[in-house]
Amino acid sequence: MPDWLLPVSLLAVLITLAILFFTLLRRPSAPPPAADGFMMLAGKLEMLAGTQERLAEMTTARLAQQDRLLGDRLAETARRLDLALAAQNEKLATRLAEQAKQSQETAGQIHERLAVIDAARQNMEALGSQVTSLAGILGNKQQRGAFGEMQLRQLIEDRLPPDGFAWQHTLSTGVRCDCLIQLPYPPGPVVVDSKFPLEAWQALRDAADAASRTVAARQFTTDMRRHIDDIAKKYLIPGETAEGAILFVPSEAIFAELHTGFAAVVDEAQRRRVYIVSPTTLWAMLSAMRALMQDVRMRAQAGRIQEEVGKLVADVGRLSERVTRLKGHFAQAQDDIRQIDISSEKIFRTGARIEQVELDEGDDLPRLPS
Repeated sequence: MPDWLLPVSLLAVLITLAILFFTLLRRPSAPPPAADGFMMLAGKLEMLAGTQERLAEMTTARLAQQDRLLGDRLAETARRLDLALAAQNEKLATRLAEQAKQSQETAGQIHERLAVIDAARQNMEALGSQVTSLAGILGNKQQRGAFGEMQLRQLIEDRLPPDGFAWQHTLSTGVRCDCLIQLPYPPGPVVVDSKFPLEAWQALRDAADAASRTVAARQFTTDMRRHIDDIAKKYLIPGETAEGAILFVPSEAIFAELHTGFAAVVDEAQRRRVYIVSPTTLWAMLSAMRALMQDVRMRAQAGRIQEEVGKLVADVGRLSERVTRLKGHFAQAQDDIRQIDISSEKIFRTGARIEQVELDEGDDLPRLPS
């Protein structure tokens, strides 16, 4: 029941009482007895009181019903809020679990990357120590020479067979070379000597001006010509070594500098039959030498192969003769078997005739009465 209904009902009752009161006052006829008027007024008031009670009861019932409806609505709203909060909490928990999983994966990836970075740092430290040790090796002439010889040894042992070279070979002149490659004539054994002109090359690279570069270039040229002259005089021995020798420079940078900025030195070395090589070019030369050695070995084995082939042909001839004789034996054996078959057939026919004769004679005998 709406809240405004009770005040309106009371107002209506008051208006009704006012109308009745004025009606009684304005009657022209003689007024009824006082007792009848009061009784009528009491009845109206009693009816009004009953109406008010009924209105109060209806209002109370309506208010109770509205309270119940409001309680039901509040309960339904609370239930929906609980369901919405539960769903929201579940979604929030799922998102938090996904975010936690993603965070763990991200943390795992970060740990992996940190491990990679740590490994790279360790590699850089190891490389730095190796570079430091390499700088120490290259700074000492004896160690630098040993480094060049070790690189030369690795290249030659990788490409040539063990019997195709000799280390620290002493020539007939008493001079010892780094390596002697045992090639057949021609060209003959080839001497390989390792040289590492590092100081002059570094001075050439570190020259700050044209004057310093000119001085460094002159020193570099002098060092290279001295190495070329030593090899040409010591390791080119007619009848013992090949007509050319190899000067091994264990640095691609120095080799490139020689061919780009000191072509005259390279040409002079070639005229004196001293061939300057780097690790890459030496590897190619050793591959060609290896093929030459294999070809020479095959040619050396050609005579032996021909001899063995001759022996094989003789064996085949003897085998053919023996096969021919064996065929004759087989032919004779087949003829003997054929004769045996003929004799067996004759014996079989004779036996059959003998058996037939015996049967015939049996038929002529008198038979007993049955």
